[in-house]
Amino acid sequence: MLLVTYDIADDKLRTSFSKFLSKYGRRLQYSVFEIQNSDRLLRILILEITKTYEKQFTEEDSVIIFEIGDNGQKHRFGYAKHDDEGLLMVT
Repeated sequence: MLLVTYDIADDKLRTSFSKFLSKYGRRLQYSVFEIQNSDRLLRILILEITKTYEKQFTEEDSVIIFEIGDNGQKHRFGYAKHDDEGLLMVT
């Protein structure tokens, strides 16, 4: 499973991003989506975020994709990619 969290300041960009995520998963909270994981789907998400959204992000914006499961990786975009502090994930 993928858990996608985001904090995007611009209303129009945030709405566009949430509609994009709605195509692949379900909203758990306003800025949190749960998406069933597959390698192909993860590649699609990362590519689309990188090509379409990341260039529009400001220092106020961040997106983090958590891979919940055995590998437990995080993929960060926008301001979040500069945050090197550890995060404890309990499954």
